[in-house]
This record gives sequence, C-alpha cells and structure tokens, in this order.
Amino acid sequence: MIRAVTLPFSATGIPLAFEPLHACGLLPTSGNRPAWHKQRQWHVLRLGSAALSFLATWHAWQQDPQRPDRLFFTAVADRPCAVEELLALAQRHPELAPLSQALVYVWQGLMPGTHRLVFEGGQVHLTLHLGSPEKTLRELDVAADSVLLDSTQVRAVTDDPTQGTSRLQLLQAVSRLCRTGTRLAMDGAGTVPTAEEWQQCGFQTQNEDTQAAPVSAGVGACLSARFAPPWAPRSRLRQAPPPASRQALVVGAGLSGSAVARSLALRGWAVTVIDQGSGPGSGASGLPAGLTAPHVSPDDNVLSRITRAGVRATLQRADQLLKGGTDWCPTGVLEHRVEGKRSLPAGPAWPEVAHTWSTQASPAQIGQAGLACEAFALWHGLAAWIRPQALVAAQLNTPGVQTLWGQRIARLQRTGAGHTPPQWQACDEAGQTLAQADWVVFSAGFDTLHLINSLAPEGERPSIPLNPLRGQISYGDMAQLPGDVRAQLPPFPVNGHGSFISGVPTPEGHDGWFIGSTFERNCTQAPLRDEDHASNQQRLATLLPTLGAAMAEQFSAPQVHGWAGLRCTLPDRLPAVGPIDEQRWPGLWISAGMGARGISLAVLCGELTAALLENEPLPLAPSLLKHLLAERFKNR
Repeated sequence: MIRAVTLPFSATGIPLAFEPLHACGLLPTSGNRPAWHKQRQWHVLRLGSAALSFLATWHAWQQDPQRPDRLFFTAVADRPCAVEELLALAQRHPELAPLSQALVYVWQGLMPGTHRLVFEGGQVHLTLHLGSPEKTLRELDVAADSVLLDSTQVRAVTDDPTQGTSRLQLLQAVSRLCRTGTRLAMDGAGTVPTAEEWQQCGFQTQNEDTQAAPVSAGVGACLSARFAPPWAPRSRLRQAPPPASRQALVVGAGLSGSAVARSLALRGWAVTVIDQGSGPGSGASGLPAGLTAPHVSPDDNVLSRITRAGVRATLQRADQLLKGGTDWCPTGVLEHRVEGKRSLPAGPAWPEVAHTWSTQASPAQIGQAGLACEAFALWHGLAAWIRPQALVAAQLNTPGVQTLWGQRIARLQRTGAGHTPPQWQACDEAGQTLAQADWVVFSAGFDTLHLINSLAPEGERPSIPLNPLRGQISYGDMAQLPGDVRAQLPPFPVNGHGSFISGVPTPEGHDGWFIGSTFERNCTQAPLRDEDHASNQQRLATLLPTLGAAMAEQFSAPQVHGWAGLRCTLPDRLPAVGPIDEQRWPGLWISAGMGARGISLAVLCGELTAALLENEPLPLAPSLLKHLLAERFKNR
C-alpha cells in the first residue's frame, strides 16, 4: 500500500493525501483490486484544487502494475495553484516530489480556459478547465469513472451569490458526468449535501468500511458515494462505442498525418501511413525551419485560443521527441508589429498570467532584434523554432506505425459483404490494393481534395473547400555572412511580416539563416522562383530594416538557396478535423487544412482525432472544438 510518511493517517489507516482515492476504490486493499484494474483507460474528474489530487492519483497509477493503459484526470477549478504551492507539496510529500517537479516544468501560461498537460510519454493526461466551475461542468461531455470533490470548492461555488448555484444544482451538474457505478469521494469537513440531495441526484452514500452513513467530520474525513440512480439516466454525453478494430489508414506522411499516426499508435492502434513521397518531409512538411508561436487578437478570438492550445501541444511533443538545439529550441519569438497590426487584449481580458504567452516586448528585446527603440513589438515567451522534418520522422517512428513510401492512391473503395465487416480499401492506378482498414484519415494536404472528390459524382461530393497555398522561403549559410552582418543577427526568431530565423541547420547541414515565406493562393505547383527571393528580400527589409539592408547582397546566386511547398487552407482559416460525413461515408475522417500554422496545430488535431475515436476527454474545450469539426461544411 502507498504510504505518505510526512502527514498523519486517517482513521482508515490511509495517508490523508490518498484517502479520496481509497474512498473511490483506486487503491489496493485487502482482498480487493483497484477499480481501474486492467481497464483500457480511466477518467478521474476533480472539482476543486487539483495539484495534490492529481499527483496522488498519478503516483497510485505508477505503483499499480495492472493499471489502465491511459489515465485521464480532468480538473475543474476557478484558478490554478501557484508554483510555490507545488514546490511546497514536494516538500511535504517526498514520494510525490519527482512528479511535482515534472508538473512544475509545464505549469505555465495557465490562463482561464482549457489546458492539456501530458506525461509518461502520452499515457497520463491532466486537463485543466480554469474558470467558472458551474459553466465548465455544463460543457464537459465525457463520463467520469471516479469523481473527487473538494468540499471547500463546493462551498465556494454554492455560497457565491454571483454563481447563482445551489448545492443541489452543483451536484446535478456532477451527476450528469457520471455513469452508473461511478464512485465519488468528497474530502474536507464542513457542510455537505444532505442525504435527500444526494438521493435526488442518484447517489447512494456510504461509509467505506461500514456501508452505512457517510462520514462528514474528523481528521481525514472523506465521504464516499456511488452513482446508482433508480431511473435510467438519459445522458447527452459523448458515448461512441469503442472501435471494433483499431486499424487505421492515414493518407499523407507530413506534419498532420504523422501526428495522427502517433496519437493513434500510442493508444494501441495499428496504423498504416501512405505517402507518394520518398521519405519524411517530401511535401510541405519539408520546410527547413519554422515557428510555433501564439496568435494574438484584440478580442482573443477563436483562432487565438485554439492556436495557444496547439502551441502547448507542439512544445510538449517536441520536448519529448526532438533533440534540443538541433531539431528545435524554445527560444521565444519576437513579433514586430509591422504597421501596428495585431495587438493584445486590453486590461482584465489579458490577465497577468497571459503575459507568459504574449506581452509587450521590452526595450532590451527590441534592441537585440536590431529594431528602432520606437518599434512596436510583442514577445511570445512560449514559442520555439522547429525543424518540421525532424518532428515528422520522430512521430512516424512510433511503434505501431508502418509507412509506405512512394505510393499514390488513385481511389478508395468500400469492401465487405455478408458477415464480413466493411473496410476501406486504398487502390493504386492499376487497381492493386495498397492497404485497407476500418478507418481512413485524410492528411495529405491539398492532394486530399482529389481523393475526397473521387468518392462521389460531382454534386454529391463532400464539401471540404480546401484551397492550395504555395510558399517559398529563402535561406543561406551563416558562415558566408560577413562578420559585421553576423553580429547583427537577432538571438531569437522574429516574425510579423514573414519570419526570420538564424542558427538553425540548413538541409545541407550548416548553420543557416531563413526568411519567408511567400503566400501565393490558387497555385497547385511549387517551383522555385527567383522573383520570390526578391520578395523575401523585401520581406526582410520590412521586418528588420537594418539587417535587411546589410543582407541585401545575400539574395542572389550562389549565396541564396530556396525551398517551396504547397500547403492547403480552408475559408475560415481553421483546419478540418473528424468525420467528413458519418452517415454517408462512415469511417472516413480528415485532419487537414492547417495552412501556415501546421507546426502549431497538427499535434493538437492529431490528439483531437484520437480522443474522438476513443471517446476520451478532449484536449480542447468543446466550444472551441465545434469550430474545427469537418462536418461544419457538410450542409454548405
């Protein structure tokens, strides 16, 4: 049994930090296995301060050799605890210290909204919903297997006249997120719901040992209850049946396709990826260097909020898979507000913690970039440069992923007859089967449109209005720059009118500088063009005028090199994720349309795809997810 040596024990003999887990049946006891024994996944919902509860749950999961494959911990609170509190927890609970340190490492930028923090190589997920608990509980759409309530938080919500929420209403909101058999524990002393209120909401309260009345007072007191309503719950929660076969075909091996493949493979899926290129980064994901950085808007719009979630997911994935300083580096990014465009939300709409993401650049940072002191600029602290090709290769290297290179799919067809479950079959021009699976995810950039259009005659085709976007960057070898020019290079990337990055290895293996990219819409080819080098030269002159003048001679042969690729966009500037049309084409999904934000959004979209297929808690607020779902185009 787990022991916390630094705190007193409750009356049950369980350390206080772990008593709620014991009350929910998540700790081994004499003759009883933990409730999550050999389960594929387990979802814990916490209302109230989350840090200690999450660390204790994570620790219990670690100690159980027959734990669930994946642990999801959803925390609903009005605010996060301070880093100092996490450090204090590590001192009071030595057995939790390593986990607390891992939590401190990612405990940043936690502004109001939803944040997904990932640990244990993707097996442990902490989802923080920060804001009004009553509003958040209404929005969540996946049932919990265990519920941990903090009586202090219950009182704070129900006693706050601005919330307008009674104990009964709060308990009803919690019960909506329970399935029959879900066990609940409430820690802390004080006023708790009455027996009548528990019964009205479908809970049977019990003492863990005596099966009698709930315990509500004393050191280590912890009420235990079970959701067992005498009526049949009519839940509107997302309850997709588990896939009969976890086999998927992903079309496209770029940033989007490799992210989907890794997310599914981590959940035990067998994934076949098909790409017509010869290796990682053959298409738009072959960009030599790019940025993941927040998007800002005065009203903190949908794109800004989704992009922040995507940047966080990308930074965690890069930290896990890539070599720092060679494949990526979380340097931060300075955004030169050329012509004053893009500003931060004003006043309380952009709280102090939000400045961890984006804030006004300091005079020192503006000077380091070589800009005039009166220049308008933002500093994005949670941002990085990344070599996309390295991220693609690392994601495709996940066990369970098989990649077929040099293969072009001519058409998809549905197979299966009689008692044989239908599958999707990918065929080449000769009609030969390349691969088949129950699920297909389109992630092939603009080439996706060809396959979607092949599904049905014109007029009956799915309406996914993908548009091509050609981009070209210019780059060169830093060693060829004169010494006085090298001294002017910013120590961090600068964006705002294209982006300038230096000190990143070029495709030839030398430390290089990069500027771009151009934007050419409705172009279906990606040739290199000399005039685009001239455009990028002008772009640098606008972004960093002094450096642009000093580097003017670097934009002609043989100094300058180029790379061009095709991305694809959608009219609302957001990607398309999820089923295309579940009624007409069951099993056909998409994760595409990232545009110029593929580095920032692909990992998040891959996780969303897997979460929807596996009926998991989402890494994004449902109110934001609806803006990404591919079926938003179905009736257009």
